[in-house]
Amino acid sequence: MKEELIQRFTSYVKVDTQSNESSETCPSTEGQWTLLRLLVEELNQIGMQEVTIDENGYVMATLPSNTDKDVPTIGFLAHVDTATDFTGKNVNPQILESYQGGEIVLNEALNVIMSPKDFPNLKDYKGHTLITTDGTTLLGADNKAGVTEIMTAMAHLIQNPDIMHGKVRVAFTPDEEIGRGPHKFDVAAFNAKYAYTVDGGPLGELEYESFNAAGAKITIKGNNIHPGSAKDKMVNSMKIAMELHSQLPTQEAPEYTEGYEGFFHLLSFNGDVEQTKLNYIIRDHDREIFNKRKAKMESIVQQLNEKYGSDTVQLEMKDQYYNMREKIEPVKQIVDIAQEAMESLDIKPLIKPIRGGTDGSQLSFMGLPTPNIFTGGENFHGKYEFISVQNMVKATETIIEVIKLFEKKA
Repeated sequence: MKEELIQRFTSYVKVDTQSNESSETCPSTEGQWTLLRLLVEELNQIGMQEVTIDENGYVMATLPSNTDKDVPTIGFLAHVDTATDFTGKNVNPQILESYQGGEIVLNEALNVIMSPKDFPNLKDYKGHTLITTDGTTLLGADNKAGVTEIMTAMAHLIQNPDIMHGKVRVAFTPDEEIGRGPHKFDVAAFNAKYAYTVDGGPLGELEYESFNAAGAKITIKGNNIHPGSAKDKMVNSMKIAMELHSQLPTQEAPEYTEGYEGFFHLLSFNGDVEQTKLNYIIRDHDREIFNKRKAKMESIVQQLNEKYGSDTVQLEMKDQYYNMREKIEPVKQIVDIAQEAMESLDIKPLIKPIRGGTDGSQLSFMGLPTPNIFTGGENFHGKYEFISVQNMVKATETIIEVIKLFEKKA
């Protein structure tokens, strides 16, 4: 299984599938189409059935049941796109056999070194085979590791028909990294009762709580006058923007928060005297506090409009996704089964809230309860991203064990 995982993963990451928020197509980039079509071919090759790809690039396939038991249909999903934070073009994965600790030279020419001093998590990987970047791109373990592990698990079950299981559905999807992953996902066509995204990080991660999320786009109008004659006439939109930001709690920002603590995050600030635009995201696990955060933003905008004139500050705020815990807790057994599967493989489950969202956040509110399980990757979205092959094996085994447990408990 180890070599199979390496072969699949290293071939997938070489396809540039970075998504593009400014694109209005689905998928948002042609590279995603390339990999999605390759996955269709591979699903057919390994013997999956009902393999489809729709006009929006969503790939689905079925592993038919081989038991007489009435087992609920479960699904496994992974997204093919990579993050917009760092380039995913010309990924050149490096394989480091039996890591013995110490610094890893990713790129000697550019002096890119991954050190345990900067990344203490490396101490957990002594003796592991690691796949790293060459120091010039991200790796793409988020989420091509999930794609690899799902595909390998399906191939294993097809090759070992003595393992009893119910009907399993798999899906590979576009544009998760720009928040659109489930937007055109056909839950009815997928036709699973429960699902899991394989999109987590280190060994044992098991997540069924996410942020409630909103985005706020703010446009501030100013009035630019020659500074020599600006008295009582000039309105500096950048200063109003600074005033707005100063009214948000300083310590309630990503760099000061952890665990269940929410935040306001200023993503961008672009402007001049005449006009300034700000882009925020608002996050909190608690729905009531989340609503209070949005109300605070609205209150600040209202106060500034009262001070500087109506429509000086324009706010466009939209909810993006909600805490999937609301939809998963009533069917908590699906989390319990994943936990039991990990424990049976001597994996310590790390149950914690996601400080972000997965496709499961939206899918759970679309009628498909979808917790998230680990892939084995670390340091996502940058040149220091890496993954342990041993933990990819564990993730694949976890998928298989979950499937076995659903059949056993039916």
